Amino acid sequence: MAGGALKLSVVIPAHNEAESIVETVSTTIVELDRAGIDYEIVVIDDASGDGTGAIVRGLAADNPRVVCYRSHYPPGFGYAVRAGLEHYTGDAVAIMMADLSDSPRDLVLYYHVLEQGYDCAFGTRFGAGGHTHDYPKVKLVLNRIVNAGVRFLFQHGYNDTTNAFKAYRRHVVDQIQPLLSNHFNLTVEMPLKAVVRGYSYAVVPVSWRNRRHGESKLSLQEMGSRYAFIVLYVWLEHHLSRGDYRRNDLPPRRQVSEVQEPDLSIHA
Repeated sequence: MAGGALKLSVVIPAHNEAESIVETVSTTIVELDRAGIDYEIVVIDDASGDGTGAIVRGLAADNPRVVCYRSHYPPGFGYAVRAGLEHYTGDAVAIMMADLSDSPRDLVLYYHVLEQGYDCAFGTRFGAGGHTHDYPKVKLVLNRIVNAGVRFLFQHGYNDTTNAFKAYRRHVVDQIQPLLSNHFNLTVEMPLKAVVRGYSYAVVPVSWRNRRHGESKLSLQEMGSRYAFIVLYVWLEHHLSRGDYRRNDLPPRRQVSEVQEPDLSIHA
């Protein structure tokens, strides 16, 4: 796998995030500019009714690297991400939340992971070096249970599959299509398909903080069966498809490396 300069697209799905979106976009610009990264920020207005789209279009008027599209799909996190994946122009794409719960500084680490030749950059909030701030206790317990279950089923050694904040090279996004998830279950569909189809990834520590404005769009009551469906769907592909969807230029084993620093080596 060859490294080299990449253009990074940052897709930010945003539903009624008028109070957070300016800081999210602005701090992302600062961090990527400081690192000298070629980038674009693609905000997807997910049926917002609070002027989120107009705010971003105002930012875009002053910075050509910022673009805003109104999602042409029905409302839903997964739909909004899928809309963003139809519009981005970079060599790689990172999915980032609009509420500034994800740290823009971690985008730089993701970029270095991809630049070194990995197909995917996965963050962990719960491994060595990762941390969370003000994570709701009930949500934390459920998160750990779900991730432990996913880790057991797929034996991939990764403890934060449900985290939406990840980055992928373009060829990975192309090869995990079609995406089926319309809601937050997309956060597990994308990485699990990448893993079972044989794409390389590095796991790096990232930080997370609870939103300061607005309310979370994730409804745990609604998402349980949707998560279960998509996890079982990919698990069945992994065990029953006989490698029909697996990339054919790799040996039949998973590839993972946990790294702490941007200076990475490739694990074939």
